[in-house]
Amino acid sequence: MNVAINRFTTPLYGIAEAAGYLAVPPSTFTTWAFGYERRLRDGRTVHGTPVITAARPDRPHEASVPFIGLAEGYALAAFRQAGVPLQRIRPAIDALQRELGLEHALASRRLFTDGAEVLNDYAEHVGDESARELVVVRNSQLVFSEIVASYLRRVDFAADGYAQVITLPQYRVADVRVDADHAFGRPRFARGGAKLEDVIDLFQAGEPVDVVAEEYGLSRDEVEDALRVATRAAA
Repeated sequence: MNVAINRFTTPLYGIAEAAGYLAVPPSTFTTWAFGYERRLRDGRTVHGTPVITAARPDRPHEASVPFIGLAEGYALAAFRQAGVPLQRIRPAIDALQRELGLEHALASRRLFTDGAEVLNDYAEHVGDESARELVVVRNSQLVFSEIVASYLRRVDFAADGYAQVITLPQYRVADVRVDADHAFGRPRFARGGAKLEDVIDLFQAGEPVDVVAEEYGLSRDEVEDALRVATRAAA
């Protein structure tokens, strides 16, 4: 029986799971999802609000992040990879949401089409060099830096303009995607459609790489790439 998934509200991923898919530390993803409160040495307390869609779970390891929250985290991972600290990009995210008029701007196609110009305008208005580092001028047009653009090019959007499929960034050979409409949002190989966890489980059960590859219609290089990422994540 197929279970209907709402990309915006159906919890699919635990915090550590989502962080692993995006190759960011769980502590970082927790801050994105639930905000933070920190006491400074002078006794003041600083707060950071959540920047992605998530609900606090009732129990540890319970799913709390919907697909759209994962997509928002994916955009933040791109900003993080570009070297911009989140505390400096939070106001810019607010500007994106406000100027684009979208509740989930980080998961929207308009982030890719209009986001660079919005961030540049914001940076010029408030003199924020961090936000400006995300944007470059190419062919007389404002576009995202190559690091950010390379992430955003890996997102496919549904008819409503919001993320539908994400190609995960940490694979060098294998094409591994997360699709809200398939496998309950779990990573799958684009070629053959095998679930990533099934491939990993078969290898961990003792089957050689070549047998795993043949079983799921993959190349040896694809399987080895998946194992490399899984091993690094477990380290």
